[in-house]
Amino acid sequence: MVGSVIKIGMADLSAARDPSVLITLGLGSCVGICLYDPINKIIGMAHVMLPSSADIKNNGNKAKFADTAINVLIEHMSDLGANRSRLTAKIAGGAQMFSFKSANDLMRIGERNVEAVKRELEKHSIPVIAEDVGGNYGRSIEFDSANGELRIKTIGHGKKTI
Repeated sequence: MVGSVIKIGMADLSAARDPSVLITLGLGSCVGICLYDPINKIIGMAHVMLPSSADIKNNGNKAKFADTAINVLIEHMSDLGANRSRLTAKIAGGAQMFSFKSANDLMRIGERNVEAVKRELEKHSIPVIAEDVGGNYGRSIEFDSANGELRIKTIGHGKKTI
């Protein structure tokens, strides 16, 4: 049974108790971070756009950055009763949507986002148990509180569940 369906926008995040499904659309170079407490069936999702809040002057939206969104997401999930030590992560996105002739590091936003997300999750001792990252195509994702399944839909690459 699906209880509430919560849409997460770009540079947004949310947490919910079972029964809930969290959805975000249009992950290109952005990364969808999905955290799950399997015992309490509490889920959280963040749609991060950039790797680091330190690189940007206008960094008030903590959900926009990998280095700050994960902290806020963990807090929201804890407020709902999630046990931090049981959290696991699934991530999706981080595509290289456009090809550039330059090897400039700034152009590798998707790859840098994935690296930053993994680094931040490691700081919190949250294991990444599944991922669907990279490539050159967008993704939309649905994260289910009942079983922690992450359903991924892509254009031209089908659907899969991780």
